[in-house]
Amino acid sequence: MNWHGVAAIYRFEMARAQRTLWQSLVAPVITTALYFVVFGSTLGGRMTAMEGIAFGSFIVPGLTLLSVFMQSIFNASFGIYFPKFSGTIYELLSAPISSLETVVAYVGAAATKSLVLALVTLATATIFVPVHLDHPLAMLAFLVVICITFCLIGFVIGIWANSFEQLQIVPMLVVTPLTFLGGAFYSVAALAEPWRTVTLFNPVVYLISGFRWSFYSRADVPVWSSVAVMAAIILICLATITRIFKSGYRLKK
Repeated sequence: MNWHGVAAIYRFEMARAQRTLWQSLVAPVITTALYFVVFGSTLGGRMTAMEGIAFGSFIVPGLTLLSVFMQSIFNASFGIYFPKFSGTIYELLSAPISSLETVVAYVGAAATKSLVLALVTLATATIFVPVHLDHPLAMLAFLVVICITFCLIGFVIGIWANSFEQLQIVPMLVVTPLTFLGGAFYSVAALAEPWRTVTLFNPVVYLISGFRWSFYSRADVPVWSSVAVMAAIILICLATITRIFKSGYRLKK
């Protein structure tokens, strides 16, 4: 492993992120506050509890992951798309660094940024509602793996995209609806059939359920299935990325 090459790309990506650090940190604070004003103040009084948990506290894991999903995809997709846009991708492809090392560097930097923003979102949430962590190590593990998972998805999108507009298609039209329909703000158990069964085909349900379990020991699906879904997504992304680098798809033009 060429750790010097990985570190160089990682430092470059982190330095680029520092130029918009304050905007990146303020955005999740404002967004989280607005969600709690809308969902907590407006709906919270009508929905006293969900699965035995106060509604405001119940939505914290889903709200955090909504931010993580979007930021992870945007960070990773822009990171690899910008070299394509600027034409410096050829320097990257000719550098003494393997495709694996390239992925580790870009995804590692994007995941670091997403993790920081997730922690900022969680810290903001604690100002408005009580947040309990029944399994803190599991929470951190879920959070790190989910960041990496969606950064890998973002990396694939960044290679696939031919414009800045295309970078937003999947996050806005696919990931956001799946998140809202995946139990981010409600329990899947509260749904009537056949919608409860239909919802289980949404992979985001498993990620949110596992993450929420680490907070309140409540899950809509078994925790092992959440881990299995994350592993499956990661393997699919790695297989796709491997295929892309071998074929040069949308890299060598």
